[in-house]
Amino acid sequence: MSTLDLQPELLAAADAQAAAQRRTTLRKRAFVGLAGTVLACAAAYGGYAWLVAGRSVSTDNAYVATETAQVTPAIAGIVREVRVADTQAVRRGEVVVLLDDTDARLALAQAEAELGRAVRRVRGYVANDGSLAAQIASRASEQQRAEAQVLAAAADFERAQIDLQRRQTLADSGSVSGDELTRARNAFETARAGLLAAQAQATRARADHAAAVGSRSANAVLIADSTEDTNPEVVLARARRDQSRVNLERTVIRAPVDGVVARRVVQIGQQVQAGSPLLSVVPLQQAHVDANFKEGQLQRVRVGQPVTVTSDLYGHGVTYHGTVAGLAGGTGSAFATIPAQNATGNWIKVVQRVPVRIELDAAELAARPLQVGLSMTATIDTRDAH
Repeated sequence: MSTLDLQPELLAAADAQAAAQRRTTLRKRAFVGLAGTVLACAAAYGGYAWLVAGRSVSTDNAYVATETAQVTPAIAGIVREVRVADTQAVRRGEVVVLLDDTDARLALAQAEAELGRAVRRVRGYVANDGSLAAQIASRASEQQRAEAQVLAAAADFERAQIDLQRRQTLADSGSVSGDELTRARNAFETARAGLLAAQAQATRARADHAAAVGSRSANAVLIADSTEDTNPEVVLARARRDQSRVNLERTVIRAPVDGVVARRVVQIGQQVQAGSPLLSVVPLQQAHVDANFKEGQLQRVRVGQPVTVTSDLYGHGVTYHGTVAGLAGGTGSAFATIPAQNATGNWIKVVQRVPVRIELDAAELAARPLQVGLSMTATIDTRDAH
């Protein structure tokens, strides 16, 4: 075989060898590039873990919450009008429910009449004090006159007794007739009866004077250390009048806070009792986030640390900013209706979560309102932990 016949085979072998060398070179470069990529990713992850992940904690177990205001009547009554519906926005002080005020108006009129009667009764006590003072003076005069009559009757009795004794002595000698002795004896009995009557009258006068003094003392107790306005009877009647006025005002039920009406259960014509729930007002402008962090994430969490929050409603393109307001006093399971019995033999350790309250920026919340219960993702910056 000639050299010319072998030349194509040699060229083909050379091309194959060159292709194999190129493939080897490309493979080496690919391995080098892959190794570089892996190293770059590892470095990036390490940098992220050092600079970001190691200095923050995050959870998607977070939800919007707020202190819902429950509207309840302070008095019992029949619902006359309901002015709001679910999802309606209300302002603080806005009328939401009206109760029938017929009974309250009648009670107020009765209380006002009782107050007027109490004022007049106290004025009567004051006027009666002066009358009783004059009555005491009159009874004192009667007592003095009765005592003077006792003295006069005692003198008459003593004179009649002496006359009777003298005539009895003279009668033994026959100097005084029996008729004269009889008249002396009658005069003595009359004087003695007069003395007893005068003494009885004096006793009655003293009793009347004591009764008058007692009546004035009893009346004085009713007005002692008080004026017409501060007398206990007037104060009590005024308090009842004020309570009736308050009850009348309470027939108008107003929204306690700004917010959105929710869970309205009251209907027109319904008989409601004091304290029964009518509806709720959700103050969305005061909403916060309750983020449930694992117990192992709370080592560096402190009150006042900055927080970034995103909502599933608006997506990750909208970020809320807030601060840590406080940590709950216990885990969620500790306050459950049926708490876990960790002391039993059948025990499995479960990582606990602690609710962390996050206050949101009011301006951001006003720009993009949130509803209670929405899912959130919260990330706490823990770099300032000490």
